[in-house]
Amino acid sequence: MATDAALTTVDPTAMAQAADELPPPGAADTPPPEEDVPSPLRHVTSEDVYAVVGSLLGSFALVWLVFSYLLPISGVVGFVLCWYAAFLAMYAGVTAHSHPRPVVVGRVMAAVIVGLALLVGFVLLTVVIYVATHGFDAVRHLNFFTQSASAGSLTGPYTQGGIYNALVGSLIQVGIAIAIALPLGVGTAVFMTETRGLFVKVVRTVVEAMTAVPDLLAGLFIYVVFVLPFHGNYPWGHKNGIAVSLALAVAGTPIVARSAEVALRVVPGGLREAGLALGASHWQTVRRIVLPTGRPGLATALILAVARMIGESAPLLIVSGFTTFYNGDPFNGQPMLSLPLYVYETLRSGQPAEITRGFGAAFVLLFIVFILFAATRVLARQRISSR
Repeated sequence: MATDAALTTVDPTAMAQAADELPPPGAADTPPPEEDVPSPLRHVTSEDVYAVVGSLLGSFALVWLVFSYLLPISGVVGFVLCWYAAFLAMYAGVTAHSHPRPVVVGRVMAAVIVGLALLVGFVLLTVVIYVATHGFDAVRHLNFFTQSASAGSLTGPYTQGGIYNALVGSLIQVGIAIAIALPLGVGTAVFMTETRGLFVKVVRTVVEAMTAVPDLLAGLFIYVVFVLPFHGNYPWGHKNGIAVSLALAVAGTPIVARSAEVALRVVPGGLREAGLALGASHWQTVRRIVLPTGRPGLATALILAVARMIGESAPLLIVSGFTTFYNGDPFNGQPMLSLPLYVYETLRSGQPAEITRGFGAAFVLLFIVFILFAATRVLARQRISSR
């Protein structure tokens, strides 16, 4: 009897623990929870491709039907705009069937941004193709790059004359302008990033204002200060190469200063603190640590300034004179031709041969600017990858 009583005696605490350890009813039939894995941001599925392609084809068919049979309207530009608007509406509707509202808004905005980017690229490509086709007859001849404009005539063949004097003149003028603008711009950038005070804010405001000032005022400033007061005295008082270089330097210094300031601001402050902790002076820290670290950004600022200067034409109309002869001395008081001024004068000449040469010079100018901006992109990528 005692044994039976002991067997029937149960500890309540043990029963509660056993009940907690037992799985809930139906737990054996419930599958284990899935692991929460974030979806990749750039993952493109076949459904996304079908939605874009189907929306493009459907919107095209709808707009074509409206333009051809329903409404008396026509025009390529209107058709493309209506097609794009119908595509956005149809794409939003198709996406809304299988995705929530934030996804729909994000994809529609992505379609808008891609459409605007394609529009800008189309306009740029159209300009390049137009200039290249109109100047091809002149560019395809080697003498176009090896002879000056004085070797040809207004109505002469394309095998005579070229842009050699304008090309060399542009290189000389931009070279002198960079020699002036680069130290001034980098020095201003160092002053704005390495010092504090009210005067720094004043300098930064002036630099920002100068970047927004029309470049024509730079040429007008040089003409009033360096050309008119000297009345033809050597080397000032003339519309020559040095006057053009000074005008380009005035226009390019703010660009160098702003771009160099951005490049120096991203240099980590810990490098400055480490230099000062090692006993270096402020100037030694800037010269040996800050400037070498920001060298890729400074090179980018230089190339951007060169690309801006080499395509400037507004200051040249005031401080430069047109000539068809070669002039390699910017101080001799004679006009020095440049590519922008050559393009301006030949396109307004009214002669078909000269207009073709002008388009050829414009294509060469576009090519130079493209190479400079491509080099800027390469330097920017190297700068990002080195961080």
